[in-house]
Amino acid sequence: MEFRQLRYFFTVAEHLYVTVAAKRLGIAQPPLSQQILKLERELETKLFMRYPHRVVLTEAGVIFRERAQRVLDEANDAFEHVKKAARGESGHLSFGFAGSTDFHPSVASTLRKFRQTYPGVVVKTEESNSTALLDKVTEGKVDCAMVRLPLECRARLTASLAEEEMVAVLPTGHRLSRQRSVELAQLSADSFVLFPRSIGPNLYDSIISACRAAGYSPRVEMESPQLSSTVNMVAAGFGVTLIPASIRQIHATGVTYKKVVDQSLKTTIALIYRPREKSVTARNFVDVLRVVARKTA
Repeated sequence: MEFRQLRYFFTVAEHLYVTVAAKRLGIAQPPLSQQILKLERELETKLFMRYPHRVVLTEAGVIFRERAQRVLDEANDAFEHVKKAARGESGHLSFGFAGSTDFHPSVASTLRKFRQTYPGVVVKTEESNSTALLDKVTEGKVDCAMVRLPLECRARLTASLAEEEMVAVLPTGHRLSRQRSVELAQLSADSFVLFPRSIGPNLYDSIISACRAAGYSPRVEMESPQLSSTVNMVAAGFGVTLIPASIRQIHATGVTYKKVVDQSLKTTIALIYRPREKSVTARNFVDVLRVVARKTA
């Protein structure tokens, strides 16, 4: 039995006129009649009672039509699912993000846009630091990841989403808290709270380099587990810090945020993904991110 025979039988059973079914299938009537006869011989039973101008299903034909309907429906579902998967409209996307990136509205906009465009894709998210996410993308543990630049991405590809200025976080009552902005040189006497260099060595080094360009080497007397958690350490009185502007959304009691005059110190939120990526859903995510980035710019 061939799959096309099921389609031929079902179309004839639907219309009960061989000529009409042949037109619907786009074939001539004689080959259609021959295929129906071949099917009946294989089943060793009549499926239709033939009359001069029409056919009628036999009892066996009625039963076979019900079974054929299920097979055809399942086949059509399978075909449609494969087509959607080939277009990246279904399946899974594993998405990693550095903890500090989700404060930027463009990250949420990208995920929302992707969800609206590809509602059939199941998105699994994983939070980690930028350095660890580089390895996870390379090893295939996640399809793509949102990280902060600067970062040594080696062979990975990057798609930039948004650039941010860095702001200073001062404890309430700090000598500079009444100023609208600060210069890096004005923080030379303060202790610094920074994230561990291991989770973002390039960004860490850029902060140190900016301070040195301002005339001093910062005294890092406290390390916080993540970039975003440095705000709470400042509130606890351990010193001052520099963070991306979007993290100001953390409304911690006991801190104040100040614009930094020296705006050579910046960070970029970007997506990293594998060269020659085979996953269509991952490639679609990159395309959506680029659309959002253009609108943001």
